[in-house]
Amino acid sequence: MKILLINPPRSPENRILEYAPSEAKHFIHKKLIGPPLGLLTVAAAVADHDITFIDLKGEYDLVPETPPLAQVVTNLMESVKPDVVAVTFIASEFYFGLEIFRTAKQCNLEVLTVAGGLHATLCPMDFDFPYVDILCTGQAAGIFRQVIQAKEFQKNFNSIGGIWLHTENGWQPSTAPPAAWNAATENFLFPDRNLLKRWISTYVVGGSPFASTYLFTSLGCPYKCTFCSIWVQFKGCFFQRKVESIITELKSIEDYGVVRFADANTIVNPGFINHLVDRILEEGIQKTYIMDIRFDTAVHYPYLIEKLAKAGLKVVICGFESFRQEELKKYNKNADARLIEQAISIFHANGIMLRGNYVIPPDYTPDDFAALAEYASHHQVVYAGYTILSPMPGTVYYEEVKDKIIDFDLSRYNFFNSVMKTTLPPEKFYENVGSLWLIKKGKDVI
Repeated sequence: MKILLINPPRSPENRILEYAPSEAKHFIHKKLIGPPLGLLTVAAAVADHDITFIDLKGEYDLVPETPPLAQVVTNLMESVKPDVVAVTFIASEFYFGLEIFRTAKQCNLEVLTVAGGLHATLCPMDFDFPYVDILCTGQAAGIFRQVIQAKEFQKNFNSIGGIWLHTENGWQPSTAPPAAWNAATENFLFPDRNLLKRWISTYVVGGSPFASTYLFTSLGCPYKCTFCSIWVQFKGCFFQRKVESIITELKSIEDYGVVRFADANTIVNPGFINHLVDRILEEGIQKTYIMDIRFDTAVHYPYLIEKLAKAGLKVVICGFESFRQEELKKYNKNADARLIEQAISIFHANGIMLRGNYVIPPDYTPDDFAALAEYASHHQVVYAGYTILSPMPGTVYYEEVKDKIIDFDLSRYNFFNSVMKTTLPPEKFYENVGSLWLIKKGKDVI
């Protein structure tokens, strides 16, 4: 079987960047950098087939004059002649994914189109278009392999559990029960990073001379923040990988000097991480690590932060979300805002470059912006991010505020655009958010 796997382009919608003061524009995120870990795992699941893989984010970064998306897909359809085209979806890239499928079907009506990823899992009804054939939901590498086998041997797709089928009556879940699949342990697949060699030079963050890759030590999250889709995707479950599996993967990625741990929270089980660090040091693995660590976790386990720093942890992404306890409570953050200051001190004392992220509600007034600016100025971090509290489809927050949403263009659901009415005039709101990006110690952005 000939399989074409496509990571779609990123959304260009960024109103914070558009309205920000000129001196702040350098610091504001313009793109998310990193290999598509999920799609690489899907590739590993069907490695015995003829795979063509393209990371269009990397391609447009590498060759800016690359033709428009429809032409790229047409060229691929003509050269590869795939039996199956599969795309991974998040909300802000939804329309690009649909364009890929629409173009593929225009080239060959018989090609099987398969959607997977976060948005396919949480919002299957959004895909009600004639050029989308199958949805693979959840951790879908094993399910996708079953789809390929059914296609190859002309079996009924209804025999595959965990998929949605496009029928004359719209989307229908398959009748078979989903097979058990634990992508973190017994069913873990090492991502096929050999498919990425063309784009390695584009996976560079900050001032590092080394390419970065994602690697997860866990899936899901035990916390239930209202604005987050990760715990919803995994139905509140948390899955931890085996330490030796992670060590094997770290030793296999010689092309990548920077490892971005793609966990919702890297330290959920302190004993596990402590053991992992011991094994990294024992094996003499030398990498630069980037991790997501909660501020309250840092305060409760300062010895572990010190140990991680000695093992190569250089950057921590920390969701402060807000300096106000009442806002954290509203977000169900389950953390004490008073611990932020202690966490900053612990990270800085260990030479860790901290990226502190705040989310800005659309109802912020000039007084709210002034209060946040004052707090951030007195609690500066090396990197800082100020994004917009966004009702991502499928989250608890979306259900809470869906009647207040005024913009349903999914390409703007990337935390850089308000899809609800702002208290301030929109241009003033974005200008205020953009100005906050200047409040930081560092001179770069990550």
